[in-house]
Amino acid sequence: IPEATLRAIYDLMKRGPTSANSCPARIVFVTSEEGRAALRPSVDPEVLGATLQAPVTAIVAYDAAFHEHLPRLLPDEPETAIRFAARPDLAQETAHRDAAMQAAYLIMATRGLGLGCWLVAEFDRAKVDAAFLSGTRWRSSLLVDIGYVDRNKEFPRRPRLAFEEVCRIV
Repeated sequence: IPEATLRAIYDLMKRGPTSANSCPARIVFVTSEEGRAALRPSVDPEVLGATLQAPVTAIVAYDAAFHEHLPRLLPDEPETAIRFAARPDLAQETAHRDAAMQAAYLIMATRGLGLGCWLVAEFDRAKVDAAFLSGTRWRSSLLVDIGYVDRNKEFPRRPRLAFEEVCRIV
């Protein structure tokens, strides 16, 4: 998958909203054989094969100090950065939640560009952090395998709950 496509995925992903325009998600696109080799010990053996075959694995992480970027991202509300700095619990909760939202935006952007995505939640975060995020304030949240979809071999979509089962209008 060309770098231009990965950039296009990010350009679409970043349009999604986050609270206080926090934008805490950070992404490491693993594309090289060396990167795959470093990822191998971190991924659950049951899903490792699919991860190793994917042209790209996106490590979706969050920046624990995302609020340091708020003077640029939210210039009209300088007190917001100060509030997050004073409340590490709130900063952690916001970083984790909003990065998860941004991961969903990444998936939608990827699919919108005609590529397939597979979530990998079964991995050793400490190993991924040590191998790919050492020396940063980034912490891994989930992995997203990205690849080309063979529509002839595509796994059928599993059932989803109906609107009436999950939604209420009041």
